[in-house]
Amino acid sequence: MPPKPRTRSAVAEHRKRLRSRGLQRVEMQVHGEDAPLLRAVAAALADPDRATEARAVLRARFAPAPVRSLKELLAAAPLDGIDLDRPRDTGRIVDL
Repeated sequence: MPPKPRTRSAVAEHRKRLRSRGLQRVEMQVHGEDAPLLRAVAAALADPDRATEARAVLRARFAPAPVRSLKELLAAAPLDGIDLDRPRDTGRIVDL
């Protein structure tokens, strides 16, 4: 007898439909007092009218600072008032 084809569960199908709409399931563990706050944040992000503002607020507060290259750091460095000239020292005189 050939094996039965495996059927997807309703939950798996539901999650597949959500992924096709660009949504992703996130599960986290937080203190009980923080759960209502995180639910409110999730609701704001899911609401098309409030999502843009919510993302902006969250990114401004919690997003990591953008990584800058060494070239960008040097270009942004304040060099006013710093003396970059050095005296030309050819070293000591050595009698060979």
